[in-house]
Amino acid sequence: MNKLEQVKELNHMLLAEMPEYRLQANRLDAEDYKEQRMLLRSLMNLRNPMPVSQYFLDLQDEFLQEETEEKGIVHVSELLGTAEDNRLCIWQGDITRLDADAIVNAANAALLGCFIPCHKCIDNAIHSAAGVQLRDVCFQMMQKQGHEEATGSAKITKGYNLPAKYVIHTVGPVIYDEVTAEDKIMLASCYASCLQVAAEKNLESIAFCCISTGEFHFPNELAAEIAVDTVQAYLNQNSDTSLKKVIFNVFKDLDKRIYENLLEG
Repeated sequence: MNKLEQVKELNHMLLAEMPEYRLQANRLDAEDYKEQRMLLRSLMNLRNPMPVSQYFLDLQDEFLQEETEEKGIVHVSELLGTAEDNRLCIWQGDITRLDADAIVNAANAALLGCFIPCHKCIDNAIHSAAGVQLRDVCFQMMQKQGHEEATGSAKITKGYNLPAKYVIHTVGPVIYDEVTAEDKIMLASCYASCLQVAAEKNLESIAFCCISTGEFHFPNELAAEIAVDTVQAYLNQNSDTSLKKVIFNVFKDLDKRIYENLLEG
């Protein structure tokens, strides 16, 4: 089965679950790989957490893992640290390519991923690359918890089809007007909580996205300052931590410049 055939088969099974999207799906070119791949991601984004057949999972996992290999896995062991602290790294690119022990997802309070088809947020990207299992396990975890995730806290799940072994989900503060003292405390708590969760699992590497920037409107420079200060303080205060490498993953050139200024001078 080639890639187009794989995608069409996955779409067929998802549309059987969600027939309300068949009309839109039928407007797409059935032989156009890009259109069918976009449809697959859209359907995965829209799909509510529910059981799925082992056949679907096997086919999805094979497809997503091949896709990850094609994108190119980035080995964090090969990333260079800063001159002042070789445990701290800056890496620009798609976080779903990193084989860190854990990558951090900037989640919303429901912790179920982004339901907007093909949205460009990191929550959508991580869930789309991990597979439908991630939303399902998050749903089970949240059902057991019985309430939304608190801002500043963190939860860990497996990474499924990601190169990373785990995903650590954290809910950052949303900025509506001015950044308050409480917002700063909550953002620092996100980083501290993720580090603590990683240490409890004896993980050696963790990759942070730029939590609360972008869709949550936290100013980029201030967010980076809080991130660096919190990580450095944690490492200095916990010399026995299992963590050997902390990656600040950036996507925008702006964030890359900010972190370089903070960590490299």
